[in-house]
Amino acid sequence: MTRFGSRSPVAVEEDSTATVAVPRKQFRPGPILVMIVILAVATGLRVWALGAIGLNSDEAVYAGQAASLAGDDTLSSLFPIFRAHPLLFQTVLSVGFLGGVSDVGARLLSVGFGLGTIIVVYLLGFRLYGRKAGLVAASILAVMPYHVIVTRQVLLDGPLTFFAVLTFYCVARFCLERSARWLYSAAAVLGLAVLTKEIAVILLLAVVAFFLLRHDVRVSARQILVGAGITLVIAAAYPVSLLFSGRIGTGQNYLLWQLFRRPNHSLAFYGVEMPAAVGPAVLVLAVGGLWFLRRQHSWRETLLLCWVLLPLGFFEVWPVKGYQYLLPAAPALVLLAARAITRTSFSWRHLRTALIAVVLLSLAVPSWLAVNPAPSATYLAGSGGVPAGREAGRWIKDNLPLGGNVMTLGPTMANLVRFYGNRKAYALSVSTNPLRRNPSYEPIDNPDRQLREGGFSYVVWDAYSASRTPFFSEQLMGYVEKYHGIALHTETLNISGVSTPVIIVYEVRP
Repeated sequence: MTRFGSRSPVAVEEDSTATVAVPRKQFRPGPILVMIVILAVATGLRVWALGAIGLNSDEAVYAGQAASLAGDDTLSSLFPIFRAHPLLFQTVLSVGFLGGVSDVGARLLSVGFGLGTIIVVYLLGFRLYGRKAGLVAASILAVMPYHVIVTRQVLLDGPLTFFAVLTFYCVARFCLERSARWLYSAAAVLGLAVLTKEIAVILLLAVVAFFLLRHDVRVSARQILVGAGITLVIAAAYPVSLLFSGRIGTGQNYLLWQLFRRPNHSLAFYGVEMPAAVGPAVLVLAVGGLWFLRRQHSWRETLLLCWVLLPLGFFEVWPVKGYQYLLPAAPALVLLAARAITRTSFSWRHLRTALIAVVLLSLAVPSWLAVNPAPSATYLAGSGGVPAGREAGRWIKDNLPLGGNVMTLGPTMANLVRFYGNRKAYALSVSTNPLRRNPSYEPIDNPDRQLREGGFSYVVWDAYSASRTPFFSEQLMGYVEKYHGIALHTETLNISGVSTPVIIVYEVRP
């Protein structure tokens, strides 16, 4: 860690509550060995049974886009390259798909971003609070259920979190060294974050809020303009690609849908889901540390609080709430918790070690249970794959004739039928109102007439969509009965000792 305003590297005396610069000691292999153990545990949690359950809806879309970018002849006709979000992650993934599409291979790329995030969290914690804090922060993130669950999936939020941590690492280095190159590096990484997922502009607001609040960290007008220019030039790659491809309307339609779509969860969603995902002990330590160590408050805590509060406030107000959306803010909570553990004085010298062990155990057990989930007929988007979805899709691929359109209950199963079954699928529950549907999904115009005229020969019902949209489930089954539906294939799960149908493929006839 460097002294504030100094350009020369110095180390931090970690056992003191004050920030004292001392000459760097000689190389010590201990921290490296600890990090190797941390990364080994993190890898084990993220790759254990990685392919046991197939992709979920969003995973299928992003993997399908990557396959289209890689030139896959089958999936390119089913998954347009330009859909809802920018394409940095999908483009990187497409390189791995040049040798063939693999759902497990796609997830391994996300795992790689997750492991990279742990390393950068260690580096940031070391710069902010010392080596011990960095190691504690890395170990907490390694076993945190929230980070483990999301980085096991082909989602954009894991890579976005990596770029978020790297952005704030560069900002911290700027604050420590006052070197403009770190500010410009932060701007460049922020541009990559926006190319991963456009909601990364919230991170820009967090950085701006930090500089406005901390008058002791001065940024010149020239530095602001150059940094903004770097971010804009890099982030402009996506709208420019839309413009030259003639798909500029795709981004506009998606923005309108996000602005006017109905809330998908209540305001209490994050209050209910996030404590268990992040870990109650982490939240208590982060908040408690801010209070008990308030006399040591500096720009470091302001930076971390801006990092947490801006995304939390935005998504709490925003009507659309996703399980994985707050992941980019989780590393800041981890760093605050690590600060509380390493900077608080304990009368018993072994208490700190015991506290770290208890915190890690309280996170590791839920993470292990999450990667070995019990079978269920319900599904929370973003929390994992869809049980039996891959198996149903592959049965469709092997048994249904080419060219046969499939009607599904919801877009989740439609995406899985497209990815695994290689058949065109359309969801009954997709609204015909452009303001109330994802513009990436095509609605079914008059489904009764389409069935009557033979537009759909197959119908797929699934328990996951039925639990969320019982009205459309009843409507779909009404069509199955009306058009003499015959169950061709059923996927079941053993739930509490009972064989429960979760996906049924019907053949219907006019």
